[in-house]
Amino acid sequence: MLIREALHVQRGDVVAFTGAGGKTSTLFRLGRELAELGWRVLGTTTTRLAVEEVALAPGALGAMGARIRPEAISRALGQHGFVFLYHNFNGDKAVGFAPDTIDALLDSVDSDVILVEADGARRLPFKAPREHEPVLPAATTLAVPVVGVDIIGQPLDAEHVYNPQAMIARYGYPEGERVKWPWVASVLRDTELGLKGIPDHARAVALINKVPEDGLRRTLARLVARLALREARMEAVALGAVQSLDDPILEIHRRVAAVVLAGGLSRRMEQPGHSKVLLPWDGRPIIRVIVDRLKRLRLDDLVVVTGHVAAKVRAALGDEPVRFAHNKEYRQGDMLSSLQAGLRALGPHIAACLVVLGDQPQLDNRVVAELINAYAEGRGRIVAPSYQNRRGHPILIDRAFWKEILDLPVGGSPRDVINAHADDISYVPVETDSILRDIDTPDDYRDERRRAGLT
Repeated sequence: MLIREALHVQRGDVVAFTGAGGKTSTLFRLGRELAELGWRVLGTTTTRLAVEEVALAPGALGAMGARIRPEAISRALGQHGFVFLYHNFNGDKAVGFAPDTIDALLDSVDSDVILVEADGARRLPFKAPREHEPVLPAATTLAVPVVGVDIIGQPLDAEHVYNPQAMIARYGYPEGERVKWPWVASVLRDTELGLKGIPDHARAVALINKVPEDGLRRTLARLVARLALREARMEAVALGAVQSLDDPILEIHRRVAAVVLAGGLSRRMEQPGHSKVLLPWDGRPIIRVIVDRLKRLRLDDLVVVTGHVAAKVRAALGDEPVRFAHNKEYRQGDMLSSLQAGLRALGPHIAACLVVLGDQPQLDNRVVAELINAYAEGRGRIVAPSYQNRRGHPILIDRAFWKEILDLPVGGSPRDVINAHADDISYVPVETDSILRDIDTPDDYRDERRRAGLT
């Protein structure tokens, strides 16, 4: 995945890079990506850059103390596509501009996008800002806090971390102790540290850089991303290695919720009026088993849709960390109305939804994790497990398709929308047929208990 795709950069954006661990590399690589599309890309800084780094842009232009001439910038953009603008040189450093100067450029320069390095970190992988940092233009529309995953396991000291005292003072981390992954997430998502100074109107998409293609550090980076997304200001977190990979972004993590469908009439069970989601399983109701497994995945929301015997379903879940959405149309007996109720209950911050059947007690968290990872890797906007070429549940559906599902008429089916977007589906092959099995009849229930060794 390219940086421009992960960050969803639009014409007119002012993109400001803060933090540590690869800001400059990211800025220049993004600039080249956009220039290759024919965009007119203006790069600059509110701090200082090494002179050799300025040379990474196809074109460079210095004001050298004179008034910035928009016509000169326009000519340079026309010639090079990507131009880095600086004020002057001071030794081996290129000095940038005050934020209000960059804000003023929007009205005078015909660039498609402005990329700004708005922070310094002495080439260290992790930082907390000092009092005067970062230096973001007010016109910033997209802020990208950066951290290097290679800081995990390194000492929390001034040799490895920029301004470690700010982290120590705020969180009480022991000085000199090895940096742990939750510390990185806490600093990255902190509105006084990693997200400091970002204008209220701007989007914030973090980048965890230097992430390998596999191994422990990639797993740790995923954990950092999921925890960082607990902060509402954080729209998404990208994982990548902007200097070493042909496709610099490995994954883009957004908020994923689960909607558990638990409101059906269970018409095919032996006892009329009883709900199959309340049948005992390993000493607990089936619905509680499913919720217990899902909560371990640290999803961003977990909604249980009730209908038939709603009060009993709520009682069965006790103090489990779920929200409830009631489907008033449950007597229609179809999945659609329950899913629609669940989708309506999700907030605007949720990017995708896992549709989970409430009668699949052998839900496998490894399968669910594979679906979420496939979505983060950009393999598809609809992600489904497949066993021997047969599609099963749960299914992950990007928000882009929710309106179509919500607009389906009575008698429609979510599969109508899914099948209509076959090009957007990514299938994840799995080795368990549990994705195909749910409980509709007493025989199903007995068979599932036998498979699980409960009889």
